[in-house]
Amino acid sequence: MVAYRSFCANYFVLVLISFCLLHFRDRINRETLTLTLPETNTTAVNDVKEDAEVVDRGAARSNYIVRFVEYKDAEDHRAYLQGKIELDGWEWIERRNPAAKFPTDFGVVAIDESARTSLIEEFERLELVKDVSADLSYSRSVLAEGAGRVGAFVDGKKRPGKIFSSMSYSEGEYYATDISNSTISWNRHLLMQCFLSKKMMDSSLSIVFIYYLRSYCSMVARSFTKSVPCSRYQVTSFFGARGLWEKGYTGAKVKMAIFDTGIRANHPHFRNIKERTNWTNEDTLNDNLGHGTFVAGVIAGQYGECLGFAPDTEIYAFRVFTDAQVSYTSWFLDAFNYAIATNMDVLNLSIGGPDYLDLPFVEKIWELTANNIIMVSAIGNDGPLYGTLNNPADQSDVIGVGGIDYGDHIASFSSRGMSTWEIPHGYGRVKPDVVAYGREIMGSSISANCKSLSGTSVASPVVAGVVCLLVSVIPESDRKKILNPASMKQALVEGAARLPDANMYEQGAGIVHLLESYEILKSYQPRASIFPSILDYTECPYSWPFCRQPLYAGAMPVIFNATILNGMGVLGYVESPPTWHPSDEEGNLLSIRFTYSEVIWPWTGYLALHMQIKEEAAMFSGEIEGNVTVKIYSPPAHGEKNIRRSTCVLQLKLKVVPTPPRSKRVLWDQFHSIKYPPGYIPRDSLDVRNDILDWHGDHLHTNFHIMFNMLRDAGYYVETLGSPLTCFDARQYSTLLLVDLEDEYFEEEIQKLRDDVINTGLGLAVFAEWYNVDTMVKMRFFDDNTRSWWTPVTGGANIPALNDLLAPFGIAFGDKILNGDFSINGEHCRYASGTDIIRFPAGGYVHAFPFLDSSESAATQSVLITSAMAKADSPILGLLELGEGRIAVYGDSNCLDSSHMVTNCYWLLRKILDFTSGNIKDPVLFSTSVRRAAALYLDDNQLPSRRTDVDFSVYSAVVGKELVCRSDSRFEVWGTKGYSLHVRGRSRRLPGYRAIDLGRGLNSTVETSNLKQPQWIQKNKDEHSANNFFGLLYRDELDMPVLVASHWLVPALIAVTGSFAFLKLLANSAEAAPA
Repeated sequence: MVAYRSFCANYFVLVLISFCLLHFRDRINRETLTLTLPETNTTAVNDVKEDAEVVDRGAARSNYIVRFVEYKDAEDHRAYLQGKIELDGWEWIERRNPAAKFPTDFGVVAIDESARTSLIEEFERLELVKDVSADLSYSRSVLAEGAGRVGAFVDGKKRPGKIFSSMSYSEGEYYATDISNSTISWNRHLLMQCFLSKKMMDSSLSIVFIYYLRSYCSMVARSFTKSVPCSRYQVTSFFGARGLWEKGYTGAKVKMAIFDTGIRANHPHFRNIKERTNWTNEDTLNDNLGHGTFVAGVIAGQYGECLGFAPDTEIYAFRVFTDAQVSYTSWFLDAFNYAIATNMDVLNLSIGGPDYLDLPFVEKIWELTANNIIMVSAIGNDGPLYGTLNNPADQSDVIGVGGIDYGDHIASFSSRGMSTWEIPHGYGRVKPDVVAYGREIMGSSISANCKSLSGTSVASPVVAGVVCLLVSVIPESDRKKILNPASMKQALVEGAARLPDANMYEQGAGIVHLLESYEILKSYQPRASIFPSILDYTECPYSWPFCRQPLYAGAMPVIFNATILNGMGVLGYVESPPTWHPSDEEGNLLSIRFTYSEVIWPWTGYLALHMQIKEEAAMFSGEIEGNVTVKIYSPPAHGEKNIRRSTCVLQLKLKVVPTPPRSKRVLWDQFHSIKYPPGYIPRDSLDVRNDILDWHGDHLHTNFHIMFNMLRDAGYYVETLGSPLTCFDARQYSTLLLVDLEDEYFEEEIQKLRDDVINTGLGLAVFAEWYNVDTMVKMRFFDDNTRSWWTPVTGGANIPALNDLLAPFGIAFGDKILNGDFSINGEHCRYASGTDIIRFPAGGYVHAFPFLDSSESAATQSVLITSAMAKADSPILGLLELGEGRIAVYGDSNCLDSSHMVTNCYWLLRKILDFTSGNIKDPVLFSTSVRRAAALYLDDNQLPSRRTDVDFSVYSAVVGKELVCRSDSRFEVWGTKGYSLHVRGRSRRLPGYRAIDLGRGLNSTVETSNLKQPQWIQKNKDEHSANNFFGLLYRDELDMPVLVASHWLVPALIAVTGSFAFLKLLANSAEAAPA
């Protein structure tokens, strides 16, 4: 009878759960959970307006950072300034924090806005002053559900401060609420309960119930890519951390600096909180947000349900963010200095943004790593977009971490490479360095329970925990001799496991492999190496984009930018020029030039290969293999007498094909692209409110990577030109592709392009963007960081410059901002903030569609399209035969740019290239109904004009610059003005690319940087004007699949099976009952 009652109770619970599952199924699928921004952030726009009014009145006082050329006591710096500056309107601000007892290299002064310019000039004239910059305000915020890409701008308006990474989380335990659909959170919670096997077995639940509930849990787990139950699957178990714990390595004697929101002193999840420091203006050391506690838990938590990697690590909690999630540069600089002074071993920084020109911050990172602090930082949550790496994780001396899910796939939110520092005149580096699990990671909460978060800002502490564990492997007496930022990165990248379905700019070296890195460190001897160490054209997708397009004779040099890691010392030198060693005779068909940093500091440098196939290989098809070697040396370490030397090896396996026909070769103009930073380059689509800066590189292999793949699939060979238009031979190419360009043009470029099209038969395809001076003026915003107004340098594209370039052909764009949908022959496309064509020759083919001109409303940043707004036919597409060449112009590039694309227009690009490259005319595009009998023409005074209030030379590679072919052009024109132009007493007119071996030794030549000594910090007043904020914050965007349609099936099966079991038990009970 007792068993019978027990079963009835179990059955009742079973049925109840089944009905609950059925009842809440639809609600689970639909319900969304919302997090709201703190009030201090939601009033950002009003704050900006108020600040602007204060500035206009000249009554405001702002804080500025004065950096000095040497470290001294703060009082000494103060006395120096007071003794040298005679002007009034400023005062020294005393900083009361733990760093005050150490020498410092900067001071904070308050300056009256009315005297700002004159005082800054006076400060910077002083011999011991390095520079003066605004004390930037940093802010981070949780991600509101449905907010999309929340960054430095909300609804097109600048939020106060410099935005750092966001991390979404919930105060609810065991699961995060920062996702677009609560199904995943609910399932996550259910799974955690499902797999608490001990608790379930101890309960009175029946075996049948447990079996079916576990079956349901397994189905749920499979439905969204290996979710991680808290009891059985810790993130530490995926890396094999227990294997090192059992060897006695638990992070002991490792000093871990966590720059975040602080931590509670008596939190039961941590056994070794050594020090808590507060760098904010709030009088507390505690974490009232939970972010710092979570990060610390992932690194060093000891609680069984959310274990950290290194539970014995010494935690040093640096509270650098207030409860309102605000910080300042001066707080960070003081905290960084304190980390240096107190000899931290590892530092985690789950922050970042696109501004790699924020010099006080960037240079302090260099100084930190130069002082042998291993820094780990999140690469950013701006994926799946390419060219979205965040600083400081994109710095070569920092371990940049990307995120993956438990299916070992790159997480959708994880930012992709390449680095964009080098664009447009070079090629980016491989980043991230490694990836780690960053989705639904368990960590400590404020309330001493566990919760889960997602994002690369979660993956970063995962790797930081791994690093702490690895540091503890080395005996404490030997750590500083062996471990440094370079040697640790070597151990991580060389031990990493490569993911099969991701390229190097998504995964770096691959997923961190703790035990492999452990084996490397056990026998590590200081050495230098190259990362990546292999470039294999036959290995796709890892070697994308190189594996997508083989080399061939006559092409622009292909650039591969590798990183030199110098584990021998913080300072190193290249002993002799890099050398190419082919493995056989065919390898001599490859000519390589090298550009590299002669001085390697701190710990890292770069090595760029400029690869070009010789003319005699025009018909060669096959593979070229060999090695590139470069010798590095460093000064003797402490106690040593001999110089440390090492030879680095980069293995090459290249695929070569015969030179393609001219009709299949397309040249992409990268030279005339300008991106943020250093200037306010606005976005291309004005419909995008929360990402107003154009910062993704505008490169074939960043935000145009999908278009690149499409062109390769269509059989085109696409090359990149990072030099002026005089630096390519038009006879080798069918089409020059100009897309979304912002720079001006040399007069020589305009003349050459005219000749190339009319006389040489070059095709020209132009995809423009919006340009409207009134809109640009109204798009300006007041930046509370720099206490200055930011105004767009140009529009989405530089239409006045493009009009100059197209003037010889009788073509010009206007200043309308057009929006709308249209179709051509059944192909639908969205025209998003494009411009119109206002000049086009007679005989050309022009397509016009009824669009809304939103230039006025876009200027006010409050576009609201209504049916009452009039639409008029506007010309947007023109096609023209002129002389020997063919031209196609289109007023919008958004449909080719993967950053904010609504619909793609790859179909249109293919038809345009069919025309410009092969003279294939689509019957719809070339319908007689759109052929112009008379020219489309507006007077000069109606053409868009340039802004007169912007010094464009600051941002331009043309204005005020010398025309010269750079190192990404053909070797024979390096350092010259290009083809058909006289320079240095000789002509570079080359009839068909004569074979010129510019090799040194084994077909290689060298061009080094001008850097002769590690003087990385240069005084430049122009670099600290209005360009110092990070812009976009990380966000935690999840892409887990929702539960399948069979959600209802398992609960139903549970109920039916339970019913049969219940009936059987009744029958058995009846049979067993006494008569």
